[in-house]
Amino acid sequence: MALSDLLYPDNPKRKQELINLHQELLDCMSTNFHATNELVGVLNKHLGCTITPVEMRESSTVKENCEIMIQVMSEIQHQVQKIDSDMKEKLEPVLYQKLYDIKEPELEKIAIAQRVFSIILGEATSTAAMVAIKLLGSNFLTLTVSKLIGLLASIGASVLGGVSITIIGLGLEMILHAILGAVERSQLLTAVRSYEKHLAEFKAASEKYQCAIHEVTSLVRQQVQ
Repeated sequence: MALSDLLYPDNPKRKQELINLHQELLDCMSTNFHATNELVGVLNKHLGCTITPVEMRESSTVKENCEIMIQVMSEIQHQVQKIDSDMKEKLEPVLYQKLYDIKEPELEKIAIAQRVFSIILGEATSTAAMVAIKLLGSNFLTLTVSKLIGLLASIGASVLGGVSITIIGLGLEMILHAILGAVERSQLLTAVRSYEKHLAEFKAASEKYQCAIHEVTSLVRQQVQ
């Protein structure tokens, strides 16, 4: 009897569920890598950051790719926090508070930010100031990135975290062989169902993450046109 028959003895159609689950994760992660690099490009070009772009490693495991994403997203968090610290240090308290005042016109916030970046970078464009205001004034840092980092850590620690990215092309039996070493066969179905929950949350958080990045990159494209 095949391993997949042991996993899904009552419903042969469910045999494909696990491979579909893995593929959904890979597709979602791939899109996140692309979106992250777009943001990295904007930060490096306009805000003087030096973040190294990342790429999905097909020879590595899901967990290892999650760790790559966590590292670069943590660096993005660090850079945004540094921008906030620079603003707080170089601005009078009243002006700093204006940056976070929802009633304050955005053009005024951009003008304030541009003053700071002119000091930090020696020269600053309105695009740099606009990107800074967008990052500081949205939920990008506090909600989107932090949520995604937590979910990536959960996925990396899950039963499929140790499965290689490339194993998807080898078929369902190879995936089962790979993950049976991590849990007892009787626990496998429970573990997969838990993984499905992680994936559903991860996909929802990824959509918000990609939308937040798209807002920033779209504004940059409009500025340079």
